[in-house]
Amino acid sequence: MKPKIFFLMAALVMISLSSCRKESALDQSSIDLADDDAVSNAIFDDIFNTIDYADIMLDALQKGESSKSDLDIMLSDSCPSVTITHPEDNIWPKTITIDYGTGCTGFYENTRSGKIIITITGPRRETGSQRSVTFVEYYINGIKVEGAYSLETIGLNDNQNFVIEATLTGGKLTLPEGQTIERSFEHQKEWIAGFNTMNIWDDECLVTGTATGVNINSVSYTRTITSALHWKRVCRFLVSGVVKIERQGMEPFEIDFGTGECDAVAVVTMGDESREITLKFRHRLMGK
Repeated sequence: MKPKIFFLMAALVMISLSSCRKESALDQSSIDLADDDAVSNAIFDDIFNTIDYADIMLDALQKGESSKSDLDIMLSDSCPSVTITHPEDNIWPKTITIDYGTGCTGFYENTRSGKIIITITGPRRETGSQRSVTFVEYYINGIKVEGAYSLETIGLNDNQNFVIEATLTGGKLTLPEGQTIERSFEHQKEWIAGFNTMNIWDDECLVTGTATGVNINSVSYTRTITSALHWKRVCRFLVSGVVKIERQGMEPFEIDFGTGECDAVAVVTMGDESREITLKFRHRLMGK
């Protein structure tokens, strides 16, 4: 009897260890979560680009350094209609309405439709200046975008770099078939190049902060930037930095955006396992 009991106990231990290894493995659900997070990040970064383009060109217009046609070009290859208004009795706030109509294809071959409306309280470099964003039936590549997005100029930090705080509350992406991805965040963007130049393509910043989200499979998670994300306007996606994704009851994993190259590759790592994912503005369920 004793040998049988020994073998039974050994078998149970092996099953238990196997179960633990399987639970902590980098499975498809983790890859899907990483992919949903990356798509969400790319889309809201694209919106940040649009807001900041508009802010830069508005400053230039006020200084007589640019024209409205320049604003159109810088926003999206002359794709949208752009209007700027302000109260009759005051300079601020200004409202910029970026109207993509029923759909047009601009930067990075992304197709956008609907409106992004930006209310600006003061110059981009002025501490405390805010940009509040409203989405009106706004879509990018067939994905509807919602949420309360705002930017605020914090001012110079100890490194004498401008810092802008980006906040998203109640962000939601809705796919054509009705699946949704939720996202909220509080990020700090520290400009390390290009803030004081008129050439938008030399802009670079380091992004820190946290986010929460729910992916299309209804998995809730928190997202912490553990190594500052390096954003370059000239690149389609983040070029470096690491985020940690945590879910209840599961081992956390990391997404590493690289070592500085302008590419569309990130590496997802959990424990000793790693897998590459392709960064994109379109969701995997929508095809290429």
